[in-house]
Amino acid sequence: MRSISVALFLLLVVSTFAQGQPPDHSALAARIAELGAADTDAAKDSANLLVKHELRILLEADDAFTANFDDIKLSRVDAPDGKFRLFTWNLPYANGSHGFEGFLLVQEKKRRVLFELRDMSAKITAPTAVELGPDKWYGAVYYAVVPASKGGKVYYTLLGWKGQSTIETRKVIEVLSFKGGMPRFGAPLFGEGKVRRQREVFGYSYQATMSLRWDAAMKRIVLDHLSPSRQDLEGQAAFYGPDMSYDAYVWDKDHWLFQRDIDARDMDIHKPWNPPPKGR
Repeated sequence: MRSISVALFLLLVVSTFAQGQPPDHSALAARIAELGAADTDAAKDSANLLVKHELRILLEADDAFTANFDDIKLSRVDAPDGKFRLFTWNLPYANGSHGFEGFLLVQEKKRRVLFELRDMSAKITAPTAVELGPDKWYGAVYYAVVPASKGGKVYYTLLGWKGQSTIETRKVIEVLSFKGGMPRFGAPLFGEGKVRRQREVFGYSYQATMSLRWDAAMKRIVLDHLSPSRQDLEGQAAFYGPDMSYDAYVWDKDHWLFQRDIDARDMDIHKPWNPPPKGR
């Protein structure tokens, strides 16, 4: 009996000690490092599959909603109300294009659901006009989330960066909501009139840097106003850049109201969220 009691005591001690340890992210960290070091498109795709495999294991664990992922070098936004955790990253390819990956972990009543996001940007010809789902996603790397309510429903506004080509970069204001437990990307919350846009997409020169940030003090999304470098280049996003003026979106009952040429002197607007390092 004494030997059994000792064994049970040791088991309890080991179990208690293990529960107090931080989660082991070493395997995922190693795969992310391999992805960053990959120097060919094929190597990036292979390393990316391993990153997704390791991340899925962690997000399917019982503690996925409470675990600290700050050491993981992937972009993550957590809903302030605990509804979801969203991981996104990009794969820059040799031709200047980008692929985007994402996992969305959702708390749906008493169960958790994990969705893998599938980037279908190349097939989305009118991104401001369509509502999308996890299997047809307008890929981006998200870095901020702003909840807003309309008719008792919460819309999570996401700010994101989107590498586009060797001549153009984009920023995105996306909207994530849930219908019947399923995530929906896009909602008619932008613009005036009967037909509103589902999301906002801003294209500009790859040589420029555009600021798109949430101003918590003023409760508004603040962004650089983009203009063409020459008047005859109007409409060609690759020749657009900040013109030292600023615009904003403020929540107005049921949509994001656009405000042109705001006063942003009191805001530290000159710290834009920059694109992720190569390999991310």
